[in-house]
Order: sequence, then C-alpha cells, then structure tokens
Amino acid sequence: MTTHRPLFKYIKNHDVLFTELAIVRNGFVESLGLNNYTYHKTPKFIAADGSRLTIEPERSIVVENYQELAGVKAILEKEISGFYIVNNSDIGFRYPTAAIAGLDAPFIKRFRSEYFHEDSEDRNICRPINLSYGIKSRGKADNRQEYEIWVPDEALNQDTSPLFIDKYGEDLPEDIRQFATKPAVVHGWMGVKRAAFEAIYIDKKSIGDLAIIIGLSVDAYNIGANPDLSYSTKIGSSVALQNAELEWEIMGYYAPEGSQVKHDDIWTAINHTIEAISQPINNIYQQQIIQCNESKTERILSTVKQLGVTDQQIQDWNLQPCEFLQTVSPNRQKAHDPSRTVNLLGRLNRLFYQENYKLPSLAAIHELIAQPSKR
Repeated sequence: MTTHRPLFKYIKNHDVLFTELAIVRNGFVESLGLNNYTYHKTPKFIAADGSRLTIEPERSIVVENYQELAGVKAILEKEISGFYIVNNSDIGFRYPTAAIAGLDAPFIKRFRSEYFHEDSEDRNICRPINLSYGIKSRGKADNRQEYEIWVPDEALNQDTSPLFIDKYGEDLPEDIRQFATKPAVVHGWMGVKRAAFEAIYIDKKSIGDLAIIIGLSVDAYNIGANPDLSYSTKIGSSVALQNAELEWEIMGYYAPEGSQVKHDDIWTAINHTIEAISQPINNIYQQQIIQCNESKTERILSTVKQLGVTDQQIQDWNLQPCEFLQTVSPNRQKAHDPSRTVNLLGRLNRLFYQENYKLPSLAAIHELIAQPSKR
C-alpha cells in the first residue's frame, strides 16, 4: 500500500477502530471549512404511526468482477458535485457471512464474522472473530430496516433474541422481535473481501448546512455451493458464484453546532444524498450492472437453491453459526473417516484461497479503486 492511503491497523475492537476513523473524519471536515460542526448518528426513522425504526439508508450495484470498478474513487469525485473522499479513511477487511433464514422467511437473517488487517499481515489463514447477528427487511427497497448485535463468545450457543431486545428495546418492532427468536440454521455462505472508505457530501442548495457522511465499499465475494461448505458435483467446485458489489450507505451527518434540525429535514437530506450518488453510478456502470434486486444474503439463498439444495438437506445438516468460530466441530465428521472431525475454518480458508476462484488481496482492491479514472 502507498503511504498516503494506509489501511487502519489490525484491531479486534470495533469501538477503537471506529473511534480512530472518527478522528480522521473530523479533521477532514474541518479542512473543508466546516468549522464548529458536530457529528450526529443517523437518527431513528419515525414512521407515520409514531413507531421508531432502525433504518439502513443504502444502495448498491452488482457487477461481474471487481476489476470493473477500477478507478471508482476518482470517477465519483469527478462525476458528483460536492462529493469529497475523506483522506486516509481506507479500511480493508474480509469476512465469512451466512444466511441463517431461508427464502420463505419474512426478513433476512444472517451472521457475519468480521476482522481487520494491517497492510503487512500474513493472510494465509482465516480466523473469524466478532460474530454478529443481523436481521433486515428483504430486498433492496428504500431505507430497509436493519438490526444488528455483536455476540459474546460465551453466548454463541444460546438464544440471541434477548440481545436484540436489550440493544433496541421498545424500538424493536414486534414482528422483528418474534423473528429473532426463531432457530438459527445456516442455509448458505459467502466469503467477502472489502475495500471501504468514507466521503462527505455537501449541497447547500438542496440540503442546507448539513454535511452527509457516506460509507462506500467495494466487495469481492464468493458464494458457496452447499451450506456445509462441501464440493458440489453439479458445478465441479465448492464455489458457485463470484461477483462484486459497490455499495454506498449513510453513516451519519455533520451540522452546525447548536442547530436544531427537524427529523423530516434530516431524512430529506439523507434520501437526496443517496440519489445524488445513485444516478451517476447507475449511468456510468449501466453496461456492467447485473440486474438484481437481492441483497448479498439473498443472493446466497437463491444461488444455493438454484443448485438443487433442498430444505430437507439444510435441516439434516443443521449447521449452526457458532460452529464457524470453532477450530473443529464435535458434531461433524469426515464422510470417509467418522473418527476425524471436520475443520470448518479450514474449509473457509479454501473458500478464500481456492486457486480457480481466488479473491483478490485487500491491497489489490484498494490499489484498483484508487487508480486514475480512465472514463
């Protein structure tokens, strides 16, 4: 990596990581001349009936290959007026993620295990940490609901629904609360490597004095052929699909110190910002975009189903999220030798490093997206 775009150091503590990112972002905001501005998190969305929802304002496009997103940072700065990429905000990480509720579920339910890397770290093994559970409304609809918790290691085998209630309290809708109590069985999985960075969007004419923070990422990913991480005879591999995604998401906003901004004005600004970025991206990449209304989690589900994996097979495998943080699973044995346990982490390594479907290094993705624009 070049010195002017360092990745954040390898940290297992998310609070420390995002505190460092906030310091970098605050300094950049001041460099834009926004003195005496203060940071605010994306507020809860107050619906017409008065309920408070945790909303995820984001968009994304899916393309065949991550290389199609070469030079995207320069393209965005060139094409979007008022769009400023935060210097040195690059973060690189990879994670296994899995769908733990099926296609017929009313919401998406998934787990993800993130971990971050320093630039020079040996990446020849996969060591998932920080297991999170997430529940989202389905598809890529506007401002989807999203609820996420980080699960302590000692609670991995327990019912996690109380953790959702503890975090969100009365803001957790009843249908989400009920869905959180459902058993978690792995329906399929994906390996992701992500190059992420932040930007600030300013448009005084349309959104007044607010400065909106956008988190952007380029994800290269593999989708597994079977939920148990096994070889698929149908496709002759353990990897069924390999694509890439460019995503942009609202991370919060800055406002002049002491100002009182109305709820509706904030959400108008957020939605304007999402569209201000969506239009040029869709225009620029219209020839490369794979038309898809599914989230990455839903792409796992539909891909696995297309390979003929049945609900009965998934029930029989009965894979649990906690197994993906264990070196070996006492409940799994090799088919040819029942005395030998299965190492799920080893299989995740083969997902990341299978020669025919190898994901790029984090450094390679960051270098690619920071190339000068060729468009």
